[in-house]
Amino acid sequence: MLTIQQIKENPEYIIARLQVKGFDGKEKIEAILGLDERRRNLQLQADTIAASLNKQAAEIGKLMKAGNREAAEAAKAEVAKGKEEMKKYASELDAVEKEMLDIRLTIPNIPCEAVPEGTSAADNVVEKTGGVMPDLPADALPHWDLAKKYDIIDFDLGVKITGAGFPVYKGKGARLQRALIQFFLDEANAAGYTEVQPPYVVNEASGYGTGQLPDKEGQMYYVPLDNLYLIPTAEVPVTNIYRDVILSEAQLPIKNCAYSACWRREAGSYGKDVRGLNRLHQFDKVEIVRIEKPENSYAALEEMKDHVQSLLEKLGLPWHILRLCGGDMSFTSAITFDFEVFSAAQKRWLEVSSVSNFETYQASRLKCRYRGEDKKPRLCHTLNGSALALPRIVAALLENNQTPEGIIVPECLRKYTGFDIID
Repeated sequence: MLTIQQIKENPEYIIARLQVKGFDGKEKIEAILGLDERRRNLQLQADTIAASLNKQAAEIGKLMKAGNREAAEAAKAEVAKGKEEMKKYASELDAVEKEMLDIRLTIPNIPCEAVPEGTSAADNVVEKTGGVMPDLPADALPHWDLAKKYDIIDFDLGVKITGAGFPVYKGKGARLQRALIQFFLDEANAAGYTEVQPPYVVNEASGYGTGQLPDKEGQMYYVPLDNLYLIPTAEVPVTNIYRDVILSEAQLPIKNCAYSACWRREAGSYGKDVRGLNRLHQFDKVEIVRIEKPENSYAALEEMKDHVQSLLEKLGLPWHILRLCGGDMSFTSAITFDFEVFSAAQKRWLEVSSVSNFETYQASRLKCRYRGEDKKPRLCHTLNGSALALPRIVAALLENNQTPEGIIVPECLRKYTGFDIID
């Protein structure tokens, strides 16, 4: 979340940048400034009373030593009265600080200067394109038909067991899933990321730490009996490893990767865009997460983009990178780049990765800090990216690599699958 210092230093700038995300923050920013003024006044009054109580306590000691018991008792009564007043100020301070925090949690991150203006996905900017478009015959099949033809993914069985959006992978389909996961993890390891295996459910504090709460609770699966949430991405538990942690400068950068299943309710999703693997409630993903010093985070962001690009190139998929406009960015992001692959049979682009820099926004919520040479704690920058999410990768691989003989497996996956064609 935005820090009080950020807001106080340049409230007009904060309000203007929030407008780029389509968020009118004027009223909330002004409310925070007003509450901060009240907080400082209350603190000043509390400090004044505390100083007076300290002085009175010293006087009581002198009076008792001089044998002036009556005056000492009168002074004690004044001290007791002052302590009650202090409790009142402490209670008011707690209430003001809670109100400030509650408002701050509802304000999104400000987009950095490199974010283009715009209101929807139509305003995103294509930054880079690569790969070769496949030349498929007119009767090429979409992946849901290919899955049925080769008996590798059963959507109907998933509906029977759970419901729509929970497919069952079978035979070579299951092995392809496992191959992709291992390939992505091995590539991340080669790029210097340390693998972790996190829990797949998190508590409220973790949800607040990375910004899923209170913004996205409607998209998360909730376990009310235990007050826990199924993770929408491994970003949540992995980043929360560093909640309430002060790192040494020598520990940075931190580079983690994790495979996990992910769960998203995707409330309100319907139509052709959700058919087959295009939008699922449960899916597999390998995530990369970085904790960086602020001055290094944008170089780290470029490294992460290069890493995702290299995965798509090795898979032989046509891809492009989108720089998201303000109106299409997430609540927590300062800048986001989406990677999309072209699905030849569907003749449309499918998002397979988002790579984002959150600057200090998540770190402020997490209290994720580091100490430099001066030993002063400073907020870190956090970044994450999908490297990669599997469903739409599988969709594009099946569609783009279909031949009369079967579906050709990319060479980089064959040592993991143990086969080079799905037939």
